[in-house]
Amino acid sequence: MKVVKLTISGKVQGVGYRRWFAQYAVALGLKGYVQNLASGAVEALLLGGDGMVAELVNLAKVGPTHAVVTDVVIVELASEQQKFTDFQIRRE
Repeated sequence: MKVVKLTISGKVQGVGYRRWFAQYAVALGLKGYVQNLASGAVEALLLGGDGMVAELVNLAKVGPTHAVVTDVVIVELASEQQKFTDFQIRRE
């Protein structure tokens, strides 16, 4: 089980990024969340198999059609600290 926290910067709010991200996360069987940050970035926490997490990390670097991703910061976390049963879109 791999756990990563992403901070995605650029034009990623107001373009359907969270919904797009959540659809891919659910399709890949990942758990965690995605949420907007006050800074204008999007934060996501992903829990799942190495290959599935890596696939969504790569997709996150591009984003949906109207997004402009300028940076994705990836931080690996300890899996035993994370308890999620599904994937959620968190509201501010």
